[in-house]
Amino acid sequence: MSKKLIVVGGGAAGLMAACAASKNGLETVLIEHSGKLGKKLAITGKGRCNVTNNSSPENILKNTLTNKKFLYSSIYGYTPDDVMNFFEELGVPLKTERGNRVFPLSDRASDVVNALVSTAKKYHTDIIFDSVEELITETTDGGEQRVKGVALKNGEEILADYVLIATGGKSYPVTGSTGKGYNLAKSVGHTITPLRPSLIPICCKEDYCCDMMGLSLKNVVLSLWENGKKKPVYSEIGEMLFTHFGVSGPLVLSASSYMQKPVDTYKLTIDLKPALDNEKLDTRILRDFADNINKSLSNVLGLLLPRAMIIPVINLSDLTSDIKINTITKEQRQNLVNVIKNFPLTPVGFRPIEEAIVTGGGVEVKEIDPTTMMSKLCKNLYFAGEVIDVDAFTGGYNLQIAFSTAVNAVNSMIYD
Repeated sequence: MSKKLIVVGGGAAGLMAACAASKNGLETVLIEHSGKLGKKLAITGKGRCNVTNNSSPENILKNTLTNKKFLYSSIYGYTPDDVMNFFEELGVPLKTERGNRVFPLSDRASDVVNALVSTAKKYHTDIIFDSVEELITETTDGGEQRVKGVALKNGEEILADYVLIATGGKSYPVTGSTGKGYNLAKSVGHTITPLRPSLIPICCKEDYCCDMMGLSLKNVVLSLWENGKKKPVYSEIGEMLFTHFGVSGPLVLSASSYMQKPVDTYKLTIDLKPALDNEKLDTRILRDFADNINKSLSNVLGLLLPRAMIIPVINLSDLTSDIKINTITKEQRQNLVNVIKNFPLTPVGFRPIEEAIVTGGGVEVKEIDPTTMMSKLCKNLYFAGEVIDVDAFTGGYNLQIAFSTAVNAVNSMIYD
């Protein structure tokens, strides 16, 4: 007689768990409260879905921010190669882009979601759209707490041999990540470590961010500096975006992950011309100046910078927009070079946790067996994905963690 699994949550981890379980003979029930499966998965990677990072398990762990040792068994048990093979076999061809980020060849996250959903259905996963209100537990003769099933909002009780909580974090609540999994975990005694935004846009002090709202920068280097340190905590080339509150985009989200101390201990700088060192940039500016000797600075800088950045750069260089090129001194030109190579931003906070790509914090990993993903406090209760206190940088690492922990949990049930 086959054993039964209830998966709570129809996101990345929940869908992968349902596919792995049903395919391997477990009677599987997938419960999702939002009315649609894979809602957050469908918007990841700007709607393209960065399913994993085409690298080694060691690299996945290296790019994990929190509790990487806990993930050792999961990541080595279900590797990036396994994830890529899984989707390729489901008819979702993949491609690898900059930073070893892996996307569907179609650039459509919906292809990833549809593949997972159709596979779960193919192997007869019973999909229920309702909210799990509580876990049903019992105390064994040996005094152990053991999960028996779940109670739904509609009053129905569903019994099963195993329950897997894969409800995600608290970010993007419109996609169904409301933090409900934390309450279920707490109800059986689990500790929830403090929740914090991870991979989150940064609010900045400077008014010129709002003035440049909507400006997207490509191939710039964003560096994060901790006060008193001579080397940046984080420095990477890529894309970013100015907003009404500060900055966002891939570089900013990654930088935010490194800000583990109070926000006022950090500053940001942007190298707007990373392909040119200071000397080469000065030579380039001199050439532009020589060709436009009688024009004003604001007109000439349009040859080098996006229009929206001209006034902020001029002001930070202690110059005026109407100053004539033929009156600019060498010292003033050096100030200009310095601002272009080190455009400053002052972080003052983060956007609300609901806007984070990933939630930091979650179910305390010391209370979960890392080799099986089963609770140490409640037998046959398992966890996978973002609900656990694990998170990583951008680049496909968080989805890899979701998939790996889900498969690890299911495998331990199959061989139980």
